[in-house]
Amino acid sequence: MSKLQARSADLIFADPPYNLQLKGELKRPDESHVDAVNSDWDKFSSFSAYDEFTRAWLLACRRVMKPSATIWVIGSYHNIFRVGAIMQDLGFWVLNDIVWRKTNPMPNFRGRRFTNAHETMIWAARDENAKGYTFNYEALKAANEDVQARSDWLIPLCTGNERLKDEDGRKVHPTQKPEGLLARVLLSSSKPGDLVIDPFNGTGTTGAVAKRLGRNYIGFERDRTYAAAAEKRINAVEPLPQATLAPFMTAREAPRVAFSELIERGMISPGAKLVDAKKRHGALVRADGAIMLGDKVGSIHRIGAVAQGAGACNGWTFWHIETSKGLKLIDELRAEIRSQMATD
Repeated sequence: MSKLQARSADLIFADPPYNLQLKGELKRPDESHVDAVNSDWDKFSSFSAYDEFTRAWLLACRRVMKPSATIWVIGSYHNIFRVGAIMQDLGFWVLNDIVWRKTNPMPNFRGRRFTNAHETMIWAARDENAKGYTFNYEALKAANEDVQARSDWLIPLCTGNERLKDEDGRKVHPTQKPEGLLARVLLSSSKPGDLVIDPFNGTGTTGAVAKRLGRNYIGFERDRTYAAAAEKRINAVEPLPQATLAPFMTAREAPRVAFSELIERGMISPGAKLVDAKKRHGALVRADGAIMLGDKVGSIHRIGAVAQGAGACNGWTFWHIETSKGLKLIDELRAEIRSQMATD
């Protein structure tokens, strides 16, 4: 990572070693072997050695992050509290902790603890004063049936065809993360064209999802078996159609369209009548883009407020135009113009 340009990354997702501190083999009650993490890359001589390692890779990440970038770090109870404390010591600013709740967790075979059914992700900005970081709030809310997205995510473990296996049917990597988890991370906190970095590439889940979602990607992996599997996997991914990846545009971000443009484009004619949803009020459209209700003349907003005896009104969502198929909200006509502007 030291070869990367400083302040070049938009998002980092890190799935570091958890330092599970396993002492010997893990077995089921029937004495069968549990395929747990016992690789050398997850073993550290002491907590202080793990902390030193954590501080080093976090500093490397911080150097390549843009001021507006954010970082996700996933872990379990074995390591996430140590990682979080070090992140705060280094100046990162925690935005959320996300609980990934697994629908199909591995049971606790010894029966002496609760089933460990979740992992924790820390989402943090580069520093306390970071501004302009990406959070696709409106898109997440729309995908969640217009309810704010929560900090507990119910997503199954990586299984089935998604799980990479070698020629003998064994897992290529013991802790391969599900693509659904990474998709939610990237969709929530990055945009198409952003540079996503994963300092612990593994078998390339982050890279595969990044490519599918139109993000640029750099991953680092020192295990040749994992790296080869990741390269093959990512090369086979086809990006989604660009139209499906267009950023969700909020009303505040949408280009301004004046009511007069509807008249200029022939979508509403001077002399036409605007009505409310229940046809209790009717206003005449003037050639200059104002509307008239009785002897009152003004904007669609002002006259909408007058009609209701209110202090204010959003005329776009109040007034309708009569069509052969019934009433049509004038805001739908504005949306048509904005759609044309996006493709021009």
